[in-house]
Amino acid sequence: MEKERVQESFLMEAVREAKQAAEEIIEAAKLKKGQICVIGCSTSEILGQKIGSYSSPETAEAVFRAIHDTLSEKGIYLAAQCCEHLNRAIIIEREAMPFYEEVNVIPQPKAGGSFATAAYKFFKDPIAIEEVRADAGLDIGGTLIGMHLKKVAVPVRLSVKKVGNAMLLAARVRPKFVGGSRAVYNDALL
Repeated sequence: MEKERVQESFLMEAVREAKQAAEEIIEAAKLKKGQICVIGCSTSEILGQKIGSYSSPETAEAVFRAIHDTLSEKGIYLAAQCCEHLNRAIIIEREAMPFYEEVNVIPQPKAGGSFATAAYKFFKDPIAIEEVRADAGLDIGGTLIGMHLKKVAVPVRLSVKKVGNAMLLAARVRPKFVGGSRAVYNDALL
């Protein structure tokens, strides 16, 4: 009974951290309705294990719901990155990418990861695609989301440093600078 309470308390704290991280990246990246935030998440790392070794659907579903609900309130799409066994494919709502080429795969906890599996389970109309160019992202546990961010990615320091035991990294993007010494830039896009 005591062990179950500790586990429940730990999961509740991880969910709180994930929600706070989502709130902070929305603000730091100035995300707007219709934009995309990519999430890479290792439940193994959240639980203090080596990435890919201790997949937890229960943990994934709780963390997914916290992040998804927070992003959805603002009309921001969540793109769930699968693990390397599915070449880091993306699970996303079809309406976010209506004309994108779909690939045929359904993520599983050990082939795609528990977080992507949760996304596929809870999205209204999920599709798998090979890549996305997201406007911001959260990397929970060293999942390497950089390949799914628009250029130019800018690191973001959040007050939340971990979700459970997993390190947390965040990024936003900004438009590329073009032009030379005479160019003038829009400060609102920095």
